[in-house]
Amino acid sequence: MPELPEMETYRLMLSERLAGAQIIGTEVTREQSVHMTAEQFDNALIGRTIWFVERRGKHLIFHLDNGKRLLLHLMLGGWMFYGTDEERPERTVQVTIKFTTGNLYFIGLRLGYLKLMSVKEIDTELAKLGPDPFDKRLILERFKGLFAKKRGNIKAALVDQHVIAGIGNCYADEIVFAAGLRPDAKIPAIEQATWERLYEAMHRVLMEGQARGGYMDDPFTSGDEITGGYNGHMKVYDRAGEPCLQCGTPIEQIEISSRKAFLCPNCQKEQ
Repeated sequence: MPELPEMETYRLMLSERLAGAQIIGTEVTREQSVHMTAEQFDNALIGRTIWFVERRGKHLIFHLDNGKRLLLHLMLGGWMFYGTDEERPERTVQVTIKFTTGNLYFIGLRLGYLKLMSVKEIDTELAKLGPDPFDKRLILERFKGLFAKKRGNIKAALVDQHVIAGIGNCYADEIVFAAGLRPDAKIPAIEQATWERLYEAMHRVLMEGQARGGYMDDPFTSGDEITGGYNGHMKVYDRAGEPCLQCGTPIEQIEISSRKAFLCPNCQKEQ
């Protein structure tokens, strides 16, 4: 599932290509993905201009010139491709938005959605999201305070979008590894020095993931050499049985709250 670095990569690439672009047509093959009929979607979008694209957690918001917004959540299996019909991958496309310079294809939206909403509706929809990891107001003590009432493990809390928005399975594992903390460490036992390492690791790992184009390797355009660049730089995620890059100990896969997690049993501690 795309996480903050993947969605921020999408935001930047979409902004380069679509800011100020006018929609000339749409095609919807799965109406459940847009929560309205294909005809309603087409009528609502033709002639509209995209002003800019915003990210909130794992969501993207396309701001339209009439005050409406398109709220996108790709969820598991969803991704986007921008280009022509000749360039697009041979995959099932649920939604296409057409521009004079190319088309934006939404692929794998079986669980995800692209909903046309008002500002108020989006604010209500996203009201329960936790703060963004890069919110300037999220200083160390406020970050620690997000977990104050939690009694479970740190990974389950990091991927809880109501606690903090944008982190999922991959980056949660990478963050706790960078902090030297086990993903199943119990929150009340975590010491102050570890919170400081976790806070720093969160920013460092997410910034590296974003700078390298995230870990999803489905290209955004033909010839895309940015998307998926983080794939070869992950330290623990999806590396079960491979040697730890710090100490050589085999990476282990465990299950936490019905989620898989990867860790180095030597480098990561319970506090």
